[in-house]
Amino acid sequence: MKGRVLLVDDDAAVREALAQTLELAQISALTAGSFVAAKDRITRAFDGVILSDIRMPGRDGFHLLDYARQQDPDLPVILLTGEGDIPMAVSAMGQGAFGFLEKPCAPADLLAVLERALKTRALVLENRRLRDLVETGDPAARMIFGNSELSEGLRRRVRLVAQAEGDALISGAPGTGISKVAEVLHLSSARSKAPFVKHAASGLTPETLPQALRTADGGSLFLDEIAQLPRQVQLMLSETPEGQSAVRLIAGNTRDLAAEVDAGRFNAELYWRLEGLSVRIPSLSERPEDIPVMFRRYVDQAAEQSGLKPPEVTPDVVADLMRRDWPGNARALMSVAMRFVLGLNDDLVPDASLGLVEQMARVEQSLLEAALRRAGGQASAAAEALKLPRKTFYDKLARYGIRPEDFRA
Repeated sequence: MKGRVLLVDDDAAVREALAQTLELAQISALTAGSFVAAKDRITRAFDGVILSDIRMPGRDGFHLLDYARQQDPDLPVILLTGEGDIPMAVSAMGQGAFGFLEKPCAPADLLAVLERALKTRALVLENRRLRDLVETGDPAARMIFGNSELSEGLRRRVRLVAQAEGDALISGAPGTGISKVAEVLHLSSARSKAPFVKHAASGLTPETLPQALRTADGGSLFLDEIAQLPRQVQLMLSETPEGQSAVRLIAGNTRDLAAEVDAGRFNAELYWRLEGLSVRIPSLSERPEDIPVMFRRYVDQAAEQSGLKPPEVTPDVVADLMRRDWPGNARALMSVAMRFVLGLNDDLVPDASLGLVEQMARVEQSLLEAALRRAGGQASAAAEALKLPRKTFYDKLARYGIRPEDFRA
């Protein structure tokens, strides 16, 4: 389902017709015949939007709107108006209604407004969830990596490795945020109050190593691009008995370190010590569903840093982001977000000729293609990853002319 709508109307026939329209569009409908029947569902935690008639016996739509705004000012309420009620609906907009529709309304118009409201609600709840995670004091929760299963698995892995006392290896493609994950690993460990020292592995010498270890005493020493560590320093670190150093070594690497060992360019003893507690950061191409969430967070950050109002991230912008390969990963996405806030991203200007339905279709097509790409063209696995029934998944593929075989190796 795309989301939930609390549908409030005293006319049973109208309620049933509207609910049927929503269900056909894969939107879950919760129905109520009055404000009193709907009241208990109108809470700050409600994960949907409200569609309510204005004229109802007893407590009308205006009372419902006022009550909903008291519970949560960010909860979208859309009002249904009868003939002659347009001035009243316009007044309701001034009181905080998300929108209004005149009855009878065309299904396409109804769904367009509801989908926009559901998207707005989802973004509000996501931002609240992230703020709540930050306030828990869990450093891993603060990592901007999205909500995909891969990202949640990364957070769990970081927490587990942080609690161990051995040296650790963090690997990933360029731009995935290796140094940030290393810092989070340190902050999640028992050494969090001690120093966290960063050092480029290529610049470490036998003479500067003791100084770096003294600076990080009791804490963690992060060596970036460990594959570039000079051979003599590799040997010195490998000969230090594990557990006898006052410093935890955290190594970062974007290369295939096992291949470096096989080629004789990296010390095998040191490699196996680091590999024992390893964290791999998945690239954006492996978890494209995280791109919209991460981009919006980066836009908010960039806007705050620049003292500017964050521009709207439209479905068309999201679709464009998800069509890209992102070889630069999170770092590249962050740069695009900054340019977007500053108005320097000509390639991310929304196509004004496209309506909301067309923009949402672009996003949906991108998600389907990304799921098939990750699943190697296996439609069943892609449908499962998207949590879609197989028939629904195949119907969507047919709608966009997508063939699973085109994604098989």
